[in-house]
Amino acid sequence: MTVGIDIRVLTRGTRTGVEEYTINLLSRLLRLDQNIDFKLFFNAYHKIKFNYDWTYLHNVKLSEFRIPNRLLFSCARYLNYPKIDSLLGGADIFFNPHFFNAPLSKRSRKVMTFHDLSFELHPELFSWRKRAWQGLLMNTKKEAHSADKIIAVSQSTKQDLVDLYKIDPDKIKVIHSGVGEEFIKMSDLECRMSNVIKKYHLPKKFILYFGTIEPRKNIAGLIRAFELLKEKNKDFKTVYLVIAGGKGWLFKNIFAAAARSKFAKHIIFTGFVSPEDKVYLYNLADLFVYPSFFEGFGFPPLEAMACGLPTITSNTSSLPEIAQDAALLVNPYDADELAWAIEQVLSDIALKKELARRSLAQAKLFSWNKCARETLNFLTQ
Repeated sequence: MTVGIDIRVLTRGTRTGVEEYTINLLSRLLRLDQNIDFKLFFNAYHKIKFNYDWTYLHNVKLSEFRIPNRLLFSCARYLNYPKIDSLLGGADIFFNPHFFNAPLSKRSRKVMTFHDLSFELHPELFSWRKRAWQGLLMNTKKEAHSADKIIAVSQSTKQDLVDLYKIDPDKIKVIHSGVGEEFIKMSDLECRMSNVIKKYHLPKKFILYFGTIEPRKNIAGLIRAFELLKEKNKDFKTVYLVIAGGKGWLFKNIFAAAARSKFAKHIIFTGFVSPEDKVYLYNLADLFVYPSFFEGFGFPPLEAMACGLPTITSNTSSLPEIAQDAALLVNPYDADELAWAIEQVLSDIALKKELARRSLAQAKLFSWNKCARETLNFLTQ
């Protein structure tokens, strides 16, 4: 059996949720069955450094193309050409870890993963460029209908596909993403001996947010909740808010909100955090808060819980499904409720310990190895 896999999503060189999914899944999936030949489709007009050990496996062939991506997407959208499986020399199954347009010949079955339909449900949370990209060069609904099978990373995403695109639920399988094995509970001594505190100018006691700095993540609401917390209770005068992650779109508005705050000196932006440093931030924090308006899966809360960090997240989209009762769930549109939840966790030692215990147990339910096995079974059955 030959399986083609579209890895164009890795050309961006970023590590958002879709890239994390693709890298973590393929690093395990490609090793599961040595009798399957995997053909990877990679396209980047400008030469990009691409170095993953799984591309060198004996049953894996990496095919690199230098077609301008806008031309490729335009031809795929409007001409249904070129046939990607033909470019690879043929494939029985073609798997797309994202919903990029991928014209195929009739000889190949199409399986694709949908992470979310946030661009359909909340277009106001995206830049005009991203909306134009979706409207002009992508045809997500058509791709979903043309797929022989669909993987949804959450029940929430599956339901959105059924409700918005009228996809037959029988051809959609929910396969939860995993959490990296590197996210573990560490000792205080181990954390304090690292250079992470100095590197990111971390305070002794802090609330942590981790993720892209953009409107969809509701960081402005978190800053407002932090202000309400500090105004109400002077016991938290030494508590800081650490906002970690790279800049997304409209990040300037978020930085401006922090700068205007009378507690601006207690708000720290770390900027980009190296992947190897993330586990230390989770372990050094007192509380993790992720009040996103919408998530198809939501890696950061799960990573935080795997480190035994008490977590507060939103009661919307997939987040209740992933967190269950291991986190406090709040209305992301209500800053007062968010401030109240933060106060409860920071003030109640028993609650904090219980959330930490539940977090560790909940995170164990999510594994990349399990995700890879379920994905391969679904691809080949």
